[in-house]
Amino acid sequence: MSIHKAALLAVACGVASAIELTVSSSGGNASSPLLYGFIFEDINHSGDGVLHGNLLQNNGFQGNSPNLTAWSAVGGAEIAQDSSNPLTDAITSTLSITGTSGTIGASNAGYVSIRVTPNEYANYFWVKGTYEGNITVSLVDSDDTVLGSTGVPVSSNSSAFSYYETSFSAVESTTGNSSWHFTFDAATATDGGLNLGLPQLFPPTFHNRKNGLNAEVAEVLDSAKGSFLRFPGGNNLEGTSVENRWTWNNTIGPVEDRPGRQGNWGYPTTDAIGLVEFLLWCQDMGLTPLLAVWDGLTVGGGTTTDDALQPFVNDALNELEYLMGDTSTTWGALRASHGYPDPFDIPYVEIGNEDFLNNGLETYQDRFNLFYDAFHQAYPNITIVASTSGLAETGCSGTECGIDISTGVLQDVHQYLPPKDLIAKFNFFDNVDRNAPILVGEYASTTFDNGSTTYFPTMAGSTAEAVYMIGMERNSDVVKMSCFAPILEHFDMAQWSPDAVGYDAANGVTRSTSWFVQQLFSANRGDTILPVESDSGFGPAYWVASSAGNTNFVKLANYGDASQTISINIDGKTTATLTQLSGGQEDSNTPGEENVQPVVTAIDGNGTFSFSLPAWSVSVLVAQ
Repeated sequence: MSIHKAALLAVACGVASAIELTVSSSGGNASSPLLYGFIFEDINHSGDGVLHGNLLQNNGFQGNSPNLTAWSAVGGAEIAQDSSNPLTDAITSTLSITGTSGTIGASNAGYVSIRVTPNEYANYFWVKGTYEGNITVSLVDSDDTVLGSTGVPVSSNSSAFSYYETSFSAVESTTGNSSWHFTFDAATATDGGLNLGLPQLFPPTFHNRKNGLNAEVAEVLDSAKGSFLRFPGGNNLEGTSVENRWTWNNTIGPVEDRPGRQGNWGYPTTDAIGLVEFLLWCQDMGLTPLLAVWDGLTVGGGTTTDDALQPFVNDALNELEYLMGDTSTTWGALRASHGYPDPFDIPYVEIGNEDFLNNGLETYQDRFNLFYDAFHQAYPNITIVASTSGLAETGCSGTECGIDISTGVLQDVHQYLPPKDLIAKFNFFDNVDRNAPILVGEYASTTFDNGSTTYFPTMAGSTAEAVYMIGMERNSDVVKMSCFAPILEHFDMAQWSPDAVGYDAANGVTRSTSWFVQQLFSANRGDTILPVESDSGFGPAYWVASSAGNTNFVKLANYGDASQTISINIDGKTTATLTQLSGGQEDSNTPGEENVQPVVTAIDGNGTFSFSLPAWSVSVLVAQ
């Protein structure tokens, strides 16, 4: 029976006809090896509070008005933020703890609470005040159960801070509500108390880095097998004023020499994940760095232009010298003094962030040119990225978008849309200039179709993202890089939802449906996009095929409320693995509950693989 007659019979019987796809074994276009990656900025307490290993909040009294956030007195002590006893020129306040008798101290609740699991915890802190004896550091549950503790022999004085390191084992919290305690014998503190400076508490870190990433969170990110990291933002790069911008040389060296700042998202940031930590993150996950530099635009604080911008161009050149210069250079020597004698490689630099906002387009061309000319002269092999594009997605086009730029410069496209509008963008990249490479620097389905905000991604939104990504992947000869945003949130301290991965003290990491889509697409990539013949047009099913060596990949999405039967012909293939993520239109994972997860099955076939695409689903077929 012909395909056409079979389709007519199926319709007559009230059954949806099968979609037949035939994947070509030749032709097509090359796919960018950097197609899927990450963007990171400290939003939703995703840096301090989630990804960075330190579990103590407000440990350095940074930001505009830290006060005693997260701190409480223990055992009748009196505690206060003390600016008269700074730890360093950067950490200008420490915690004063005073009392007259008994065991006294202070506790820190972390970011709402401290996640405690059966692990070894490293502790670092400074002490000032005359004291000879033990100080106890511990993790304590809300029911007063001590989960782990150790005594630290301290010999300190009132003239300078003394530094201590220790570690202890802890058992798992049963309440999901724990705090860190620092206690001592008041009678032994002969000055009437002690000052505690910049305490830090770390669970195991990714690749065992000191001042490293929280391994529990970083291992989830690593599982996506991304190819690049765009940093340090995002709006967090721009700052609310020139003085409040992300300043690279305030984020290097020992953490006690980093002043931190009031971040763009309403809370202080410590910059403990600083410039070098971003590069170590790249090394440990095999990611290509995409460094964004401040280009004069602030969020709500005006724009720096013309001659006034030149010092900031020079500052960006210093940043690149710090990262890439050899030890004979001023800034390269400073990097070496920080423990990194070998230069880092920075192949991509983005000039600014979202210069299509905040009246940035009025001056972006001139500002872009200043940075581009300086970078291209000093580092001709760096690929430059413009923070806007001429693709009309921002309501402007061509030179109105400030992108009259040299061939080879990537244009950054950002698209946050409801599901129906992401579906409408499926063929967006089919129609772009093939000589103008693109970075899709931020995208996500952020609301329901009616405009109401989703708390955590839904299957409808995640499936729409998959359709959009299929559109990107089909055009990955011109779409060179893409990254979902934001990737992380603290469930209890978020400013922006939805996000790909959530975290809280009680549950640790919760992966969303959108995260699973990102992981499926990134971890199953070909290097060549293959032509596909079909007996059906796109919608509600969408697909893209690729290959790498002898392996074929077919990615599919069903953005509809009825299942679709599909048959895929791949010459010479007899076995395949099918991974499917599916659920109801509004189904969503919730903190600690990953009810919607991919399901993996094996499929046999003689060059043909037939299966069903459930409603609201994303599938990846890998045939070998």
